[in-house]
Amino acid sequence: METLAYAAGNTAGQSMGFLMSIMPLVLIFAVFYFLLIMPQQKKAKDHKQMLASIKKGDEIVTSGGIHGRVVGITDKVLTLDVGDKVKIKVSREFVAYKKTSEDKS
Repeated sequence: METLAYAAGNTAGQSMGFLMSIMPLVLIFAVFYFLLIMPQQKKAKDHKQMLASIKKGDEIVTSGGIHGRVVGITDKVLTLDVGDKVKIKVSREFVAYKKTSEDKS
């Protein structure tokens, strides 16, 4: 009879031990999510909105470091005026950011 009571009490201890062994993994995942995954998703969302808001006349900088003014727009390609009678075509995905009034100086 005593062994049955001991065995019944032991299963509760095993389940708590299992939860305590999984807890560090859950905690690590939560830290990774809040410190790495969530900020990266927010940054990607902001970049997508910035790409959608580009219009003719905006000054932009590409991820390659090319500065230019948008003179033509299609769904996937932007035409940039980068100097005296020099125009280049750039894929929309490679635009790093739009220049603001503070960046234009």
